[in-house]
Amino acid sequence: MSVQINPSILSADFARLAEEAKAVQGADWLHVDVMDNHFVPNLTLGVPVVESLSRATDTPLDCHLMIEAPDRWAPAYVEAGAGSVTFHVEAAAAPVRLAREIRAKGARASMALRPATAIEPYEDLLPELDMLLIMTVEPGFGGQAFLDIMLPKIRRTRQLIDRHGLDLWLQVDGGVSAETIERCAEAGADVFVAGSAVYGTDDPAKAVRQLREQAAAKGADSPR
Repeated sequence: MSVQINPSILSADFARLAEEAKAVQGADWLHVDVMDNHFVPNLTLGVPVVESLSRATDTPLDCHLMIEAPDRWAPAYVEAGAGSVTFHVEAAAAPVRLAREIRAKGARASMALRPATAIEPYEDLLPELDMLLIMTVEPGFGGQAFLDIMLPKIRRTRQLIDRHGLDLWLQVDGGVSAETIERCAEAGADVFVAGSAVYGTDDPAKAVRQLREQAAAKGADSPR
């Protein structure tokens, strides 16, 4: 495992997305939150913006679909240029089939769980995935406070991944900052979505480096 930092453009200036994408030099992925005002009570952006953004940056796009009917819409995000597509298991009609379709189109397949959704019922699905996203806030809005009660869930998920010997990234999203990233890393996360903790600073690229150093010292890259 190695630490990855994925700045979330939900906290960026939407009028300057191309510039904001370049401002996080050194980031592993650019996290793109897609919301439809149905699955979550917020509306952000869709396929055309993802397509434009993919042409404006060399940083691969990590699209998090907080939408209804991801089985129908997720493949279009791969075609638009996303290198990783995350769907919510609560919204997917056929998660295994969807994960396989995303992979077949050439992107990494990821599944997200809301805070109240347990990981254990989906243990058998893990080999079908490249990444699992544990939401550490209720999805829908940026800038929320980190939910500490998610740390045991992150630990249980890491244990399941290790038990099956899977090469599966474990991502956390929501309230990740300099104050919380070390606890997430200690619990077993290795991919970290950070919004305001990056774009709310004067030097986003420096914030990415600092978050990486903190996570590496406490988690995935540290000696065990």
